Amino acid sequence: MLLFLDVDGTLIPFGAERPYPQYEPPRTLPGPPAHPLLTRVDPALGTRLERLAELGCELVWATTWLDDANAALAPWLGLSPLRLVDWPDEDAEPWLGPRAPHWKTRPLVAWAAGSPFVWVDDEISDVDRAYVAAHHPSPALLHRVDHRYGLTDHDFAALEEWIAGGGITGGGTAGGGITGEGTAGGGITGGNGPAAR
Repeated sequence: MLLFLDVDGTLIPFGAERPYPQYEPPRTLPGPPAHPLLTRVDPALGTRLERLAELGCELVWATTWLDDANAALAPWLGLSPLRLVDWPDEDAEPWLGPRAPHWKTRPLVAWAAGSPFVWVDDEISDVDRAYVAAHHPSPALLHRVDHRYGLTDHDFAALEEWIAGGGITGGGTAGGGITGEGTAGGGITGGNGPAAR
């Protein structure tokens, strides 16, 4: 199972009215933080992400940070370098109109190549869930994170439950292309059948 991980709004919170806590690097890093907002990332998230990997996920960066995710974030979190989604050129993707899925959605479905996956991002919508349900044959959890807080205990609990259950939650079936909602509300819907609650 793959776990596609976004950075901005997921690991780095932004947009809240309150000031964000500032974290120290967990270990000696060469030089100052490589990104001005890196100190907003709680290094303890690395241990939580490793726990998801131990449950059977391969962590994959799904971010515009590209190689900077491995150069700056992975050491901060204490993670080994992860594979990166190689995004297609914008011009290579046909425009599907204003109600099109997020620009990441189709490449992630293609990258998963039929394997079950989790996508953790702050910009997932019902349009993305519908697209994945219609175009991906295996279970998939699209978990939306509130960008003001980034990943929270609630998010990790939902992710751990879904992954530990092998992608089966809410009464769904493994072959249903199940998609789900994270902290922003909604529910779990079956990809090829009625809503599973």
